[in-house]
Amino acid sequence: MRELIKGIGNQIQEAIKIGSSARFSIPEKEIRAVIVCGLGGSGIGGRIISLLVNEELKVPFILSNDYSIPACVDEHTLLIASSYSGNTEETLYAVKEGKKRGAEIVVITSGGELLEMAQQYGWNHLVVPKGQQPRAMLVYSIVQQIYILNAYRLISSKEMDCLANVPDFLVRQRDMIHAEALRIAKFLHQKTPVIYSGSFFEGIAIRFRQQLNENAKVLCWNHVLPEMTHNELVGWAGGSDAFAVVYVKTDFDHPRTNYRWDIVKEIISKKTAYVTEIRAKGTDRLTQNFYLIHLTDWISIYLSELKQVDAIEVNIIGHLKTEMGKRK
Repeated sequence: MRELIKGIGNQIQEAIKIGSSARFSIPEKEIRAVIVCGLGGSGIGGRIISLLVNEELKVPFILSNDYSIPACVDEHTLLIASSYSGNTEETLYAVKEGKKRGAEIVVITSGGELLEMAQQYGWNHLVVPKGQQPRAMLVYSIVQQIYILNAYRLISSKEMDCLANVPDFLVRQRDMIHAEALRIAKFLHQKTPVIYSGSFFEGIAIRFRQQLNENAKVLCWNHVLPEMTHNELVGWAGGSDAFAVVYVKTDFDHPRTNYRWDIVKEIISKKTAYVTEIRAKGTDRLTQNFYLIHLTDWISIYLSELKQVDAIEVNIIGHLKTEMGKRK
């Protein structure tokens, strides 16, 4: 897993090549909504993209992490099916329903049944490298979705232009990223992590949680401001030093959210001595997203090493899939 995370720059460059060489067949019909169907490491890219482009995209962006899709999905919906293996049960159900409704379907996968369907029905599709853990291939999901949205004339080329500079930026930040990741891993060790962020970076907070779950084998949770100040904040009456809080700060948080966090931090600090922050770097939202993905991935790896657990192993998920396969 270390080598996969270390190779994020090469992954971005390869993903750009895949996206820029894709030849899309774009229908004349108007696209009035976008839905991304995917789960786990394949699905989180949709949430990150939905928040990244929400100030530019002029149609609703829906996420489906389930077997079903909303009733609003029809022939004017762009359905992006993201499944690294191409065999994710829930995504296949959702795609088949989307096909019945005449949705415009685009596939991101490394193979499997989903690729076979795309080839059979002539859907636009992008094939990414196979043979890795889905969570380690998030870069491909994010980059391909940017190229898809641009190809369908739903966003400009702004994000694509920013992409080219990200690998070199992450190289320049490498030493700082590793030092910060080790600091946070030690901070979280033997605690229950609690991750907070502003709404625009909720996808990053979720990804951070997922990586701690799978790589470091810990339970944790995340929430966003300002929403958590209307409910979860009250729950901190039962807080203790068993919890370690990490707040994800960026240059794109609303000023009122920043002020709100200052108050929240003061309140929470009365219940746990373990409250800290990580700060995104980069001049644009896309770069800050990738910086945080890379930083939090390394945090999960360092924490797995402190806990002496295997970051790659996810046998329990394989067991679940096997048991589900017996109940078709």
